[in-house]
Amino acid sequence: MDTFIFGIHPVIEALKSGTEINKIFIRKGLLSDAIGQLINLAKPLNIPVQFIPQERFNKYTRKNHQGVLAIVSPVEYQPWEEVLHRVFASGRDPLFLVLDGITDVRNFGAIARTAECTGVDAIIITTTNNPGITADAVKTSAGALNTVPVCRVKYLSDTLKALRQSGLSIVACTRSNDTPYIEADFNRPLAIVMGSEDKGIEPVNLNQCELNIGIPVFGSLDSLNVSVATGVVVYEVLRQRNLIGKQ
Repeated sequence: MDTFIFGIHPVIEALKSGTEINKIFIRKGLLSDAIGQLINLAKPLNIPVQFIPQERFNKYTRKNHQGVLAIVSPVEYQPWEEVLHRVFASGRDPLFLVLDGITDVRNFGAIARTAECTGVDAIIITTTNNPGITADAVKTSAGALNTVPVCRVKYLSDTLKALRQSGLSIVACTRSNDTPYIEADFNRPLAIVMGSEDKGIEPVNLNQCELNIGIPVFGSLDSLNVSVATGVVVYEVLRQRNLIGKQ
């Protein structure tokens, strides 16, 4: 069950104390110096702030919430730079999964479970267009989200550019008729970008990728479910790195 913090000052104190927060809701039309302070505290932490009507607050509580509600994250987000430094320091080639617009909690949970089972070093998500790490997401992942580092960023294109500058190859899993995934070279520092099933990878993010790969399909549908596709590609990474059978 998700944990909430209600009230302007309790949320401000939670932000100051470093409590991991997924999202903050503020009642539409609510403006004050304290609200301004709250927003200024949330901004550098990449915590989404959304203004919503009073009726939506009733879904969460009918108690005195002062027009402010924060959803607490059940896990701690990690800076991708710190994760990358740890992996390089260990002498291994990093393997990051970057999720662009995957909003379905079941797909997100399944991808996290695959990531944990395959030793993925981190999952990168954005502050928007993601299902959030809620109690349901943790449950769907079979607890994997308690283990796999998750990094939350504001602008994915900027992060992909920074990852390239840090020595990672950025590979996009896109259409089935792109370069077959088994022909790609995964034996190097790597970030694999997976997009949503309806929109795919945003063009601005795709521009930061150096290779587009696809998984051939032989039926009447044109693509696999994104969580299944993630598993196919990541296990190919393990095969190429000669890691299968060495666990």
